[in-house]
Amino acid sequence: MTRPGRPPRGGPRAAAFAALASGLGVALAPAPAPAASCPAGTVYLTLDTGNMRDAERIAGILRKHDVKATFFLANEKTPEGDFSLDDRWAAYWRARVAEGHAFGNHTFDHVYFRGVSADGALVVRPQFGADAGRTLQWDGKALCRELDRVGARFEAVTGRRLDPVWRAPGGKAPPQAMAAAKACGYAHVHWAPAGFLGDELPSEKFPNDALLRQALATIRGGDILMAHLGIWSRKDPWAPTLDPLIAGLKAKGLCFATMREHPDHRR
Repeated sequence: MTRPGRPPRGGPRAAAFAALASGLGVALAPAPAPAASCPAGTVYLTLDTGNMRDAERIAGILRKHDVKATFFLANEKTPEGDFSLDDRWAAYWRARVAEGHAFGNHTFDHVYFRGVSADGALVVRPQFGADAGRTLQWDGKALCRELDRVGARFEAVTGRRLDPVWRAPGGKAPPQAMAAAKACGYAHVHWAPAGFLGDELPSEKFPNDALLRQALATIRGGDILMAHLGIWSRKDPWAPTLDPLIAGLKAKGLCFATMREHPDHRR
């Protein structure tokens, strides 16, 4: 059983969609950088596994700009028919570890939380794995076992432990799930409304240039940003937008850091 270190101290997706649509309609690093070099503050780029289609491209953009991100890992299916934590991806994750990124938990089988039963059990629905598509009921220990599967696999592949943070698929889970995950060492990380970068939206309605304009106009210091390493449903991949987005945010005086440096999660 592999768990992170001591738990750290210490906005729903539909609202983010609505805010983004409305706006468009109107038109680790060892320590955070000194405040003087980040006059507009610091933002925290997070990347969920998704289908990994753009994983290498995104890694190259991060290297180009010397930006460290926080990856949230689940064992998700890729266009090649394998899964994101399979042996074929081991070198990818080891390279990201060597580059100094942070790594959180996204549940092994990308498990969605559907609520709480009358007797207090977590109602869940895994997207992948042996129980894919089935509605199950878990107690807190079952959730911890699911999270520990990611931790054990990541440590086996990279020799590194996960950071003590997690993100529920879809960003939503009931308070009982949050409490159970925190008890086994993981604090939940959501994202700022402006930090929803739109890669899950249909590209026909939300093209990359519009998403870029929206992000550059609304992201502020302290925001947690969220995108994926590839999304099945988006026809025009979002990944190329990350390059001008990082450049534009840096030009506005913003710096980037991982969740290890976030005030609520600093260890």
